[in-house]
Order: sequence, then structure tokens, then C-alpha cells
Amino acid sequence: MWIPGYITNGLGDHTLEQAILLLEESGYSAIGITLGPTHLDPEQVKSSELESLQQHLKDSGLKPSIETGGRYLLDHKRKHWPSLVSPEEKHRQIRQQSYIKAIDIAAAIGAEVVSLWSGRLESVSDSIPTLERMISALEPVLQHALEKGVMIGFEPEPGMFIESLSDWIRLKAQLPHPALGLTVDLGHLGVTEASDPSGALESVVSEITHVHIDDCKGGVHEHLPLGEGELDFSSLLGVLTRGDYSGQVLVELSRDSHRAPELVQSSIRFLEGARSKESPGSTS
Repeated sequence: MWIPGYITNGLGDHTLEQAILLLEESGYSAIGITLGPTHLDPEQVKSSELESLQQHLKDSGLKPSIETGGRYLLDHKRKHWPSLVSPEEKHRQIRQQSYIKAIDIAAAIGAEVVSLWSGRLESVSDSIPTLERMISALEPVLQHALEKGVMIGFEPEPGMFIESLSDWIRLKAQLPHPALGLTVDLGHLGVTEASDPSGALESVVSEITHVHIDDCKGGVHEHLPLGEGELDFSSLLGVLTRGDYSGQVLVELSRDSHRAPELVQSSIRFLEGARSKESPGSTS
């Protein structure tokens, strides 16, 4: 059975210690830590601090994962830049090295998954095909993850080069690496797989390493609180349960830090209700 968690990009007005306490008190079992200056700065954190964090997480009962979607992590003016699909190799290497550092942090704190994405296409004039250059930049990341015992959860993101499950299937076919798994954001399915979100999810359920959850309405990518959009979570979570997915299902409400305590509470109630309906022996 999957386990409920919350991503710290929705806890931007709390310290990491406060975020851990809030989730522990609320009954969560997992935490997705978004790397960056707010919670865990990969450029500043020391090995001794990572050791302390690992113990703190164990004591709190929260299973960690590492999220790499910080908006201005690598450039203070350009959101999500550079990326694995940036035209210049030196820029792709900056993103590549940031992912390698994220893997090291994950291994140090006992996180089994690092979630990442392709980035947005900047130019079509480059002589190297975009998928080829992205794979070239991603391969060393995957090899490092394999050596560290960490899985990469590759997340299709609306508006990015790899944005849909069909894009993911194309990538996986060309890069069948043992450390490469799929991060699915259930809210994204309402945007890129709107005709049949549950059917699309079922087609890839065996490849899923990591799950984010948020709602959406009208095919708009906006990370709504659970139950405030149009997604059929009973069906979607049922697909995960029937597919024997036992990893994290992390609430991602990155635009709602200003009301985090309220949403932390309402989200765990929603997830616990959904999980109880999916548990063996449930009569609902």
C-alpha cells in the first residue's frame, strides 16, 4: 500500500525542522524535501548536518525523498534554468552536476528516490537532436544513482520537453536504464492525459517509482488542493493499489505555503480516507 507524504515546496514559510514536526504531528509517513535555500541548500549543507537530518527523519517516522524542482536553484533570474535540454553543453552540465549532488544528499539521508524532469525546450536550432542531448546529459546521472543505490524518478511536466506519458514511453524505450523510473504527478494527468487519466496511469503503473498528488480543473496546470478540482482520485489511487505500488504519494501544493497548516491537515484527511477505502477488507 502506498504511503502519504507532503513536499516541502508547499511549506516555504516553515523551516525544515518545523516542516518535519508539522508532518509528524499530522500523521504523514513521508516527506519530499525540495532542495534549495529554504530547506536544504545543496551548496551549503555539511555532511554532519545530513547525518543529523537522517536521524531526525528516522525519529519522526518520515520516509524521505529528494525533489529537485526548486524554481531558482541554479540561476537567480531564470526559473528552472539551465536544464538537461539546454542547447549549450556547459549549461546541461550545470544541471547534471546538480542532480549528481542531489543523489549524494539522498544517499546520505536514506532517501531512495530523487525526482527530476527534462526542462523546457529553449531552441530548435541546435544541431544535436533534443532527445539525444538530454539522454547524453542524463546517462551519467543514472549511473551515479545506480552506484549510490538511489532510483531516479523522471517526471513528465506540462510545458516541458518531456511533458506526457507518451513522451516518457519514448524516453524509456531509448534509455532502458535500471536506475530510471517514472515520477507521476496525478494532477498532470488531468492536463496531458485528460481524455482518460486512469487508463493512462494504468498503462505505466509498473514503471512508477514515485507519485505526486494535486488536483486540477479544466485541463489547467495549477496544483489545486485535493478535492477542489475534477480528478477522480478514487479511480487513480485505485490504479496504484491494484498495481501494487507501495511508494510515496506526496501532496504537492507549491503555491500555497501561506496556508500550509490548513492544507497539511485537510490533505492527510483526504489521503487517509482514500487509503482506507482501498485497504483490503474495506466494504466501501
